Amino acid sequence: MRIDVGDLSFPAHVAGDADARPVLLLHGFPQSSRCWSRVTPLLTRAGLRTISPDQRGYSPVARPAEVSAYAMPELVGDAIGMLDALDLSIVDLVGHDWGAYVAWQLAGRHPERVRSLVAISVPHPKAMTEAMSADSDQQRRSAYFDLFRQEGKAEDVLLAEDAKQLRKMFAGSGLAESDVASYVEPLRAPGALTAALSWYRAVSRDDAITLGPAIVPTTFVWSDEDTAVGRSAAQACEHHVTGPYRFVELTGVSHWVPEQAPEAVAAAVLAQIAAT
Repeated sequence: MRIDVGDLSFPAHVAGDADARPVLLLHGFPQSSRCWSRVTPLLTRAGLRTISPDQRGYSPVARPAEVSAYAMPELVGDAIGMLDALDLSIVDLVGHDWGAYVAWQLAGRHPERVRSLVAISVPHPKAMTEAMSADSDQQRRSAYFDLFRQEGKAEDVLLAEDAKQLRKMFAGSGLAESDVASYVEPLRAPGALTAALSWYRAVSRDDAITLGPAIVPTTFVWSDEDTAVGRSAAQACEHHVTGPYRFVELTGVSHWVPEQAPEAVAAAVLAQIAAT
């Protein structure tokens, strides 16, 4: 189905009974809603309704040209607009990577719309920002930000040689070549990768420092073989949650948690929902 929010339209996979408890799942870079394809059947079998949209920039019909259109208030507004379009006053919220960043912002700034939160890979924005400022290990892990924020150069590097570097990002994920291609090929369309990278270019330090602690029941899932987020940022997350909090550490799992460990993701979501 498509979910219309203003002039933008978001393709979304919706599954489960229409009157079941709704779960909104937000993907990250350089993925799409397909990243949840191994998770959502486990949730719907448990009696939930799942909504997993292609977010701004990833949807060909929600792809503004201006970098400013990808500022965090716009991305959070998209999620709220989707809930309104579906007549959902409150949801259980799940996000991975950039989707987790949006989920933290949504839960922190609009807690009345979020029954519970499961953030995967990316901790509370303040924990991440503090680690990027003070922890040399996290600074090394986040060095790719410098490239991604360079308009034109990043696109050239990532798309060169049949998008070799973009494909290489999925190393260690265990994904089949066809699965990797399902993410990479859409980003080779004119303007698609630039739109996805605009998330990096529009983000502001103020997005993190003005965000208060999460007050909703929260689970943070982190994997010990994540190359993008280190242990210091992950362990600092608890200091930015005042609601009930659970930390789940996955062993031997890379950054691509929804694809590599769908059962663990589903278990974390179902445990959070059962406790809420």
